[in-house]
Amino acid sequence: MSSRIGPFLNDASLWLMSLEHRFDPYFRDVFDDMFQRSLVEITQTLLRYSHPNHEKHLCEEIAIPDEDKITRQIVEEMFRFTEREYRGRIAERVGNTKTYGVVHAEFEVLDGLPVHLRKGIFATPQRFAAWIRFSGSGPFSPPDVSDAGIVSIGIKLTGVPGEKLLADEKATQDFLGISCPTFTSPNVVENLKLQRQLNAGTPTFYFLNPFDSHYLDLVMQALYARMNRSPFEVRYWSCVPYLLGEGQAMKYSVTPRASAKTKIPWNPPADWLRQAMTQTLLRREVEFDFSVQVQSDQCRMPIEDASIEWPESVSAFVPLARIRIPKQRFDWPEQFRFARALSYNPWHAIAEHRPLGNLNRARRVIYHELSRLRQSMNREPHVEPTGAEVFSEQAAV
Repeated sequence: MSSRIGPFLNDASLWLMSLEHRFDPYFRDVFDDMFQRSLVEITQTLLRYSHPNHEKHLCEEIAIPDEDKITRQIVEEMFRFTEREYRGRIAERVGNTKTYGVVHAEFEVLDGLPVHLRKGIFATPQRFAAWIRFSGSGPFSPPDVSDAGIVSIGIKLTGVPGEKLLADEKATQDFLGISCPTFTSPNVVENLKLQRQLNAGTPTFYFLNPFDSHYLDLVMQALYARMNRSPFEVRYWSCVPYLLGEGQAMKYSVTPRASAKTKIPWNPPADWLRQAMTQTLLRREVEFDFSVQVQSDQCRMPIEDASIEWPESVSAFVPLARIRIPKQRFDWPEQFRFARALSYNPWHAIAEHRPLGNLNRARRVIYHELSRLRQSMNREPHVEPTGAEVFSEQAAV
C-alpha cells in the first residue's frame, strides 16, 4: 500500500471514530445496557474457538518461542517511536500517554476476607497511601473526543514492606488496568505487529489487515471504547493475571461505587476528562472497589492469552479493598511534573503478586527501559513516592 494512502485511510478511520464519540452521550448507555454483554459473549466464543489454549494446569505459564527476542524488538520499535515523536520536546509515555491527573488516595484492605484471599498485601486489614494516575490509551495525546476511548488507571501503593521484584523501588506495589476486560493484543507476537503499524502511522491496519486480521480484538475494544464521562465513572480491568499467593492466579478490577453520570457537552474541550475530574474532586470524594477474580478453570481462564475474558459465571469478582480519593486539587504544574517522573510497572510488586503471562514478562523490560528513556530525554530523575508529597499552593478544600 502506498506510503501516503495508508496513513490517510488510518486518519480517516480515526476521524469517523471521533465523530461517533460525539454521539455517545445520546445513545451509548442504552446500547451498552441492551447489547454489550451479548456481543461480548459472541466475540469471546469466536476468540476461544480461534485461540487454542494449551495450558493444562492452574497458574501455568508457557513461554512463547523467541519471547526474549520479540520483547527486545518491541522495545526497539517503541524507542524509535519515542525518539522520533518527542525529539526537542517533553517526552511522554508511549502507552497510557495522556495524563488526566495524578491524585492522592487511600487504599484500605477490608476485614473479614475469605482465607484463600488473604495473601500478600491482602493478608491483614491495613491502609496504604497511594498515588493514582488516570490517563488515555495513547500513543498520542489528542483532544479527548478524538482519543481511542479506552482509559487507564495506574495505582501505586506506598509504604509496602517486603522485597520487590524490580529493584528500582523499595516500598511500592503497582496495579495497572484499562477500561476493557481484554488487552489490545493477545500476546507479544501480535503486539510486535501492532508496534510496527504504529511506527508506520497505520495502527488501524493492525486490526483490519485482511491477510492478518485482528477483527475480534477490534470488536472487544470497540465495545468498551467510548467518549467517557469521567475517569471516575469507568470500570477498569487488569486484562492480564497475577499471583494471589503461591500457586493461585488472579485478575483484578477497579469499579466506581457511585452511579453518578457527568453530562458531556456536545463539543467537549480538549481536556474534558481532566476538567471532569477536577470539578468532581472540588465537590466530593470518590470511591472505588478493588476486586479480584481467582482462576478456577485453566481451560476457560488462560494465563497466556490476554484476548480471553475470564468468565464471571465461572469465578466471580470479590471485593478485597476500597479506594478513597478525598476532595483535593491536583492541577498544579508541579504535580503534573511529579506525574511525569513516576514509573508505573506491574513488576513493582512483592513476590505474592508476581505478574504472570508473556505480556507481563515483556512489560518488565519494556516499561523499565521506556521509563529510563523518557526520563533521560526529559532530564528528570526517577521518583519513588512516599505518599506524603504535598505540592506548592496546595490548599485544603
